[in-house]
This record gives sequence, C-alpha cells and structure tokens, in this order.
Amino acid sequence: MLTVKPYNRQFAYIYAAKWAFARNPLFYNFTGIGGDCTSFVSQCIYAGCCEMNYNKANGWYYTDVNDRSPSWTGVSFFYDFMVTNQLNGPFGYETSIDGMEIGDAIQLRNNMDRYYHTLIVTGFDETGILVSAHSDDAFNRRLSSYTYAGARYIHIEGFREYVRNREECFNNFYEGNSLH
Repeated sequence: MLTVKPYNRQFAYIYAAKWAFARNPLFYNFTGIGGDCTSFVSQCIYAGCCEMNYNKANGWYYTDVNDRSPSWTGVSFFYDFMVTNQLNGPFGYETSIDGMEIGDAIQLRNNMDRYYHTLIVTGFDETGILVSAHSDDAFNRRLSSYTYAGARYIHIEGFREYVRNREECFNNFYEGNSLH
C-alpha cells in the first residue's frame, strides 16, 4: 500500500547548503560530461524524502554511476518523472513562479526551446528567488542573475512510500492469493 508523506524542505535546504560547493562522495560528478545540475537537485530532493523509485523503465534512483535512472541526471527525464510519478518516490506538479517554495526545482530553457539546467530553490530575498546548483556551483544565487529564455517551476508536493498492511498480507497469504 502506498502512503503519501510530507517532503522535508528543511532537509533539502540543509543538504544543498553543505554540498553546493563540494561533491558528496556517494555520487559521481557529472560536471564536464553533460553536467551535474540535475544529479545535485535529485540529491537534495532525496535528502528531503529518502525514498527512491527503482523502477528500471521509468523510476528515479541512483545506485552508482552505471546503475541510475535517466531521471536522476537528465533534465527532461527529471521533469517527466516528477510531474507524472504515481508510485513511490517524490512527486510534484508544474506551477508558476509564485508557487515556489524552498526545496522546489526550477528548469531553465534556452532560446532554442530546450530545457538545459536544473536548480533547487534555497531562499528568497527582495529581488525574488535564490537558487543553488552544480556544474556552475552556486548557493543562494539570485535566479535573476541567470540568462535564459524561459523556465518551468516544479513544486514538490510530497513523496509516496510503500507501507505494508500486515493483516492484508496475512489474509492474502492465508487464502493462497499471494505472498504479499
């Protein structure tokens, strides 16, 4: 049974603050070979939920550099997972800039209509949103300091995790219906 849990935005922020200018040794550094931005944002979001989705076809996970989902490191795959995920792991929806909170993600688009960079929201000031990122490492950088043609704003609503109903498990097993 899937249950919805609240996303811990403070944990996502604390993680971003610690690793914005460094690299967590648990993760490969993709800077220079496509960029580390989406992996960094995935790490921050994982810090806020501690739930990966290991579905090989369309999940969101990282085991090592050779065993990871496209959505962990790829800008468009990340977006697709976050706004369509109905299973375990984080989920959200596209919103306006006014719907952003700490721990949400922003993706920048160039003038060729291609989304190329993922950022995590880590604050706000009188000018607007502050973001943190990898590849061009930043912590609490003003979103307005970036040059881009457009953006999409992804609000992380929460995450789902599997919770076993012991009675249902027993009844299914007892009746010979399933092992789960």
